Amino acid sequence: MDPNTFPTKGNLILAKNSLALSRQGFDLMDKKRNILIRELMGLIDHAKDIQEQIDLTFREAYAALQTANMEIGISNVQTISYAVPIEESIRIKTRSIMGTEIPLVESNPSRQGPTYAYYSTRESLDRARAAFERVKELTIKLSMVETSAYRLATNIKKTQKRANALKNITIPHFEQLTKDISNSLEEKEREEFTRLKVIKKMQSR
Repeated sequence: MDPNTFPTKGNLILAKNSLALSRQGFDLMDKKRNILIRELMGLIDHAKDIQEQIDLTFREAYAALQTANMEIGISNVQTISYAVPIEESIRIKTRSIMGTEIPLVESNPSRQGPTYAYYSTRESLDRARAAFERVKELTIKLSMVETSAYRLATNIKKTQKRANALKNITIPHFEQLTKDISNSLEEKEREEFTRLKVIKKMQSR
């Protein structure tokens, strides 16, 4: 048997303190969950906007690329694509939202001009290059937002489990324990009072 459940005044104080701490913990978990949910909903809306921009920009990019293929030839466009530099400027940092590590993805904006000669190409290729650059930037943003949303959703699930455990298990346990110890102590006090009355009556005789 757990000695902390024995009906003593010390255990009653411990049980009341544990109950108060559990209730405080539940309130904190509930507030944390609400904050994370608000952050998640904002990220979901942001991701939707970015995805719509990506879809639109992709259509513009492929339309321009298709025009360039027809104007200067697919093989020429493919040869020109080999000169496009590999993206190596991406950096990943993190920030914390209520203990959840959220990625911050940064990249240097492309300041380099086209890697092909203007005289041998058409304007359609310029439009396609600019559109695909924009797609790259949007994709970096979308990856950051989606990863953040996934991590927040995971933390919300964990927080909800802890809040449920406090609400449905821990708090009722300490409420019942406090009630049982209080009832036992009151019963002891009544017995002691009755015993003292009997002793006093016997002494008076």
